[in-house]
Amino acid sequence: MWLVTEVPSEASITGMTAHRTAHAMGPGKTWAGIFSSVGLAPQPDPHPATAMALCDGVRLMSSVLPWRSCSAPWDETSLAEKMSVTLARLREHVEGATIWGGDWNQALEGRDYAGSAAGRARILELVSDSRLSVPTGALGSASKGHRSIDHIAVPITWDVNGAWRLEASVSGRRLSDHDAYVVSVVR
Repeated sequence: MWLVTEVPSEASITGMTAHRTAHAMGPGKTWAGIFSSVGLAPQPDPHPATAMALCDGVRLMSSVLPWRSCSAPWDETSLAEKMSVTLARLREHVEGATIWGGDWNQALEGRDYAGSAAGRARILELVSDSRLSVPTGALGSASKGHRSIDHIAVPITWDVNGAWRLEASVSGRRLSDHDAYVVSVVR
């Protein structure tokens, strides 16, 4: 399964079912999506920038969380308020057997360039309360010397075999300012 963000409306993957947020991020693009080769049961978006589905007894969530210069769908004044309100809306859905990932716009360790100390604290609190681990937290990003702001969280009861960052480039040409992240688990 793939948890994706900033998804072109026409994007498809052969042999996979897609579920996207109902809200558009912009023309021809949705905030987030979930692609799976195993049947998906789409669920209502818990937030305009989060897609949610059930798959094989597991809740999947793909989110774009607020960043310093964001606007709609976030109406709150400060980044800390935007993050707090968003995570409060996601909390009941993140808890339980959940895989939650996406563009969190927040490094979870080291210096942060896109998020805030308050945002990091709120995310780590939710992850801990929900009994999740974030194997991508220590991985690098497309920006040299920066930690990832894209994450995948899985239940702490699952064995993580590894987590990797795959550079989003072909023949040395960047496809995105974000790289792809993979987490291998045994549940």
